[in-house]
Amino acid sequence: MEMNWSRWFRCESSFGLLLVPSQPGVFALAEEVEQPTPGGRRTLAVFEVAETEDLALALSRMFATGSPWRQKLNEGHCYARYAVAPSVADRRVATTALKRWLESQREVASQTGAPATVAERAVDRVAREYAKAFAPAV
Repeated sequence: MEMNWSRWFRCESSFGLLLVPSQPGVFALAEEVEQPTPGGRRTLAVFEVAETEDLALALSRMFATGSPWRQKLNEGHCYARYAVAPSVADRRVATTALKRWLESQREVASQTGAPATVAERAVDRVAREYAKAFAPAV
């Protein structure tokens, strides 16, 4: 299964999502963790991977009142990318693989005794924010 991913694009407002198709697919959200290098490359830390029946609707809902990601997205340091995937099976496989990879990066960052890299610190920070945003209400 090969997925054709869009380029990363900045999530500044829901208006920036006008070109996202209303089709089923997988999307990823990431936060910029370092200023661009002189070559223009950005360092991003992925904090969300999800599948959906409607990419445009799902990404637009991230900006809705009550969304745990609304504040982070409105800060303007977040990026998104997506891949259209009509098959439910393909979406599930891709989402599961990406989430496993994300979790493995968290585990690697927590097990090494060496000083954490910028990417490892970013993964840790995003994991803590994710845990706070989705902590069960007591």
